Amino acid sequence: MNIINKLVLGALVLSSAFLSPAQAAVPESNDPIKIIDNNWSSQKVLARVAQQLLEKTGYKTRIVPSDSQGQFPAMGLGDLHLQMEIWEGTMAKSFEKELKAGRMVDLGSHTATTREDWWYPDYVEEICPGLPDWKALNACAAKFSVVETAPKGRYLAGPVDWIKHDKERIEALNLDFTVVNAGSAAALFGELKSAASRKEPIVLFNFSPNWVGAAYPGKFVEFPKNSPECTTDASWGVNPDKTYDCGNPVGGYLKKGVWSGFEAKWPCGFQLIKNINFTNPMVDQAAAMVDVDGMSHDEAATAWIKKHPKEVAEWTPACAA
Repeated sequence: MNIINKLVLGALVLSSAFLSPAQAAVPESNDPIKIIDNNWSSQKVLARVAQQLLEKTGYKTRIVPSDSQGQFPAMGLGDLHLQMEIWEGTMAKSFEKELKAGRMVDLGSHTATTREDWWYPDYVEEICPGLPDWKALNACAAKFSVVETAPKGRYLAGPVDWIKHDKERIEALNLDFTVVNAGSAAALFGELKSAASRKEPIVLFNFSPNWVGAAYPGKFVEFPKNSPECTTDASWGVNPDKTYDCGNPVGGYLKKGVWSGFEAKWPCGFQLIKNINFTNPMVDQAAAMVDVDGMSHDEAATAWIKKHPKEVAEWTPACAA
């Protein structure tokens, strides 16, 4: 029996020597990697880029819709596993809470940097002279009014889960504006398209990187410069009695984040996601494929990967080759 056992063991060792590391180890688990799907185009496309690259490596995946705030507790619990676009301006507080608790892992910043703030198309400067200086807004507030906000101007914000503290800013800076939330990114930019076609005044939430700036040249409103004290110390800033008397960060981070158990369960996938690095033009392109070219999100992800073979090859770790 000892001789037979030794022969069997030797055969197993010999057979494993002919398997590549990827064949031997990937996928390390057959459980699906649950990839978060948010409600704006670049995130949807780039989530599917990650999905297609992970599936090519051998993993099972699942795209799971989630709002931009509830996704973080869900990742902390391990119910969701991967987010490819974590925006500093709207997500930092929720994300960093999970990091500090050890329930999520920061997989690094993309080269792309972000800005999220009030924005208007260039033609609005003729209607409201003095922009982009925020102080020009009150003199023109009535021009931005709609039935539901008159006589105050309307600031068209993103969906309610894109938390930006706009009401607090309006109060702190004594702006004659009312916040109206769009139901979705599509509704937000649908309003922009409609207003721009008639050269009507509009000020709305926008973010960069995004396809909008290329299709509709415009500018961000320049509020007082952001500082961490702006949101915590009322005595800081132009209003000594209120917080949020400043703009949002300029050059904010765009990160990747995963559930804390991701590396132990899918180590090769962990390395792949860690290697992925989007630039601003890459994110712009992902959004434009859907919002300008009319592709589906899955089609856009496939086309995006075909346009970036060099980068994909550089991101692919040896375990996935």
